[in-house]
Amino acid sequence: MRINRYAIFIVALLVALVLSVTPAAADQHSGTWKMDPAKSKYSPGPAAKSLTLVVVADENGVKIDSQGTDGEGNPTHVQYDAKFDGKNYPVTGLLYGDMVTVKRIDPNTIQTSIKKGDQVVMTVTSKVSSDGKTRTSTFNGKDAQGRTVHNVVVYDKQ
Repeated sequence: MRINRYAIFIVALLVALVLSVTPAAADQHSGTWKMDPAKSKYSPGPAAKSLTLVVVADENGVKIDSQGTDGEGNPTHVQYDAKFDGKNYPVTGLLYGDMVTVKRIDPNTIQTSIKKGDQVVMTVTSKVSSDGKTRTSTFNGKDAQGRTVHNVVVYDKQ
């Protein structure tokens, strides 16, 4: 009789442990994304030659690591790790910005404000398609030379 109660207790404990460590659904933005140059549009150009974006996102924030080659053949590497709390976080690798603020618009959309000092110089709205295979980032603002920017960068999930 003691063995049966003990066995039931162990089984119940194991079931509770398994249920408590079931992973949450992955965020739509998380993953590795590669730019599709044929679908992307840069104004002004030149368009980037290549971009690979690694995104780690959850309900609290987003971490970005982007590497590639710009339109002039120079390597690029942009990084930031920011929470969806309205605060400024440092960004590296941008000539036109030194801080970002991120906001979750809906489960598929993240808006990033890129700042130089206290001034917003670029707004990036990134939306993942309903099938989760495409991420489109629309850049609106000013570049380091003060030119108006409207870039639409389309990425395919890898």
